[in-house]
Amino acid sequence: MAYHSFLLEPISCHAWNKDWTQIALCPNNHEVHIYKKDGTKWTKIHELKEHNGQVTGIDWAPDSNRIVTCGADRNAYVWTLKEGAWKPTLVILRINRAARCVKWSPKENKFAVGSGSRLISICYFEQENDWWVCKHIKKPIRSTILSLDWHPNNVLLAAGSCDFKCRVFSAYIKEVEEKPGPTPWGSKMPFGEVLFESGGSGSSPQTSGGGGGWVHSVCFSHSGNRLAWTSHDSTVSVAEGGKTSTVNSLSSETLPLLCVTFITENSLVAAGHDCYPVLFVYDGTKGSLVFGGKLDVPKQASQKGISARERFQNLDRRASETQSNDKDLNTLHKNSISQISVLNGGRNQCARFCTTGMDGGMGIWDVKTLESAMKNLKIV
Repeated sequence: MAYHSFLLEPISCHAWNKDWTQIALCPNNHEVHIYKKDGTKWTKIHELKEHNGQVTGIDWAPDSNRIVTCGADRNAYVWTLKEGAWKPTLVILRINRAARCVKWSPKENKFAVGSGSRLISICYFEQENDWWVCKHIKKPIRSTILSLDWHPNNVLLAAGSCDFKCRVFSAYIKEVEEKPGPTPWGSKMPFGEVLFESGGSGSSPQTSGGGGGWVHSVCFSHSGNRLAWTSHDSTVSVAEGGKTSTVNSLSSETLPLLCVTFITENSLVAAGHDCYPVLFVYDGTKGSLVFGGKLDVPKQASQKGISARERFQNLDRRASETQSNDKDLNTLHKNSISQISVLNGGRNQCARFCTTGMDGGMGIWDVKTLESAMKNLKIV
């Protein structure tokens, strides 16, 4: 495990370049700072200043080396490195509320932006007019989009929102790609088609249960046949694509989890307000999701068996007594973890992953080291 403190301010979001030598992050304001690794140190080499509202999402396309950002100013920008400087291009999203998240598609020929306008903007470049345009996915979204993730086929898009739903949409744009083949999630994929929706009601062909509360994070597995999401009620859910659309959910003993990612086809890492990442293991043959263990065990007294509300009250009480959470938290991060990203190995065989959080720090976690350091921990 390695930890680096960039800022006194929280890190709202981050993204890595292709070879993981540079990281772009937002210091909880309208700017994006790019740091380059120099030995064991990180040096700030660029500042991207075009947004006039807080930056809420960053994604860095590995092959085209373009950065896309979105923010509370209802705008998105595509940044291109020219002659040593990052040049922005404005993308007209046609939204009237803050943008909340942004993701490049795997082929990097389009990206998706979720917003408070209860819609998703699917943006692509129009060669004839030399600008970025977008199409909107609206139905049946009823609240703010908090998280997005693309399926490996470059067409399906998972979205988590404040209406307690996780959905899979078709984001097929005939102007920029060939007609997609069938997947376990469905075969008919006109633009905006809902192929999966969590919960008991909805207009989608596949609906099922899985947690309650805002859906903070969504993630497809490497194969694209599984989808995981975390809800504000501390629930982690995994759905299997197919006719039955099986959903398995587990109510964890942690505080609400804000981010989740697959690190193998059967293993997930999630993190949130407890300030440390945790492992979950999914067994597709048995259809079971189990808690795999804490990956950064705090040395404080165990709080097993008490409610999330009591845990928050205890944290508040200790903070008022000591005026410092640092004296109480012996975890790597000293505040909530807001984002996880996979580094080496991809989602099928992750070797390292990164966490950033509200403490202004970044943690790099080595999977093999964690496996050997944690008793009875086995990542499959």
